[in-house]
Amino acid sequence: MNFATFDLNLMRVLDALLREQSTVKAAQKLNLSQSAVSSALSRLRHTLDDQLFIRRGNRLVPTDYAQKIALPLREEMDRLEALFAQPKSFDPAAEHVDFRIAASDFFAELLMPILANDMASAAPNIQPKLIDLVPHRYVQTVEQGSSDLALIPDEPVGNWAEKEFLFHSAFAVIARRNHPALQKANIKAGEMMPLDLFCGLRHALFSPEGNSSAMGDAALAKLGRTRKVGMTLQVFSGVCRVVSESDMIALIPWQLGQKWADQMQLDIFVPPMHVPVVKIVGVWHKRSTNNPAHRWVREQIFDEMKKLDAIQPDLSAWPQARQ
Repeated sequence: MNFATFDLNLMRVLDALLREQSTVKAAQKLNLSQSAVSSALSRLRHTLDDQLFIRRGNRLVPTDYAQKIALPLREEMDRLEALFAQPKSFDPAAEHVDFRIAASDFFAELLMPILANDMASAAPNIQPKLIDLVPHRYVQTVEQGSSDLALIPDEPVGNWAEKEFLFHSAFAVIARRNHPALQKANIKAGEMMPLDLFCGLRHALFSPEGNSSAMGDAALAKLGRTRKVGMTLQVFSGVCRVVSESDMIALIPWQLGQKWADQMQLDIFVPPMHVPVVKIVGVWHKRSTNNPAHRWVREQIFDEMKKLDAIQPDLSAWPQARQ
């Protein structure tokens, strides 16, 4: 490739195609026609001597070469944008930004409604987008530029990333109100569910990957016990809906149980074993740390999420806390 004759505008097209994996969506993002994007892709293929994308249904799947250059290209584009950006004061009301948040549907309930209200007036053209967490690749979505922020259980990150602690998430057992087995055992909401009853009832399990075990099972294993998993669901809302309309029970984050208890007619119980409290963090790429729009949205999200630590049970009073 002769870089001296390379049309640098093609970098923008390639970056958009790598992010959107669609000529239609890339064209919309770049404010170009679809034919112009297709023509640019043809030139890129010729110049770079690689197919770059393979069509699979409505998606363009990157080749190994395209996948390899995706992140470095994104970083170079960010550096160029920062290089040529004129210094200015940041005005949220005037900013047009898509902000992608990789997170579970826990945040669809406890974050997005707040942003819908707060941003409607303060930043009407900043559009938060909650996208699915990719199993086992939570952090990589930020590294590769497909999300701007990940809200996840704490885990090690590379030196390319920054993270900030947001809140603790304890676990509660939920069951539908007037659950016959709990009534028969005279167990009232707010009390600890007996271990035998917890293990004897069927469970609905949150697992985006379809696994049949999770943190609760590891905690039971320490006591030499197991539970009956009746089904798995990829979203917490589905878990709660199943529990509200059946005799299944479930372990879910405490704050979510509090949110849905009245709406779905659920009772909340203390787990009979020690389930470790999860630390939830926000992770973003260092390249975005000083981006004014990213920093502003990040601060709005973090300020709200840190309030969730106040919606916590007194764990020291739970009998299993002494295990």
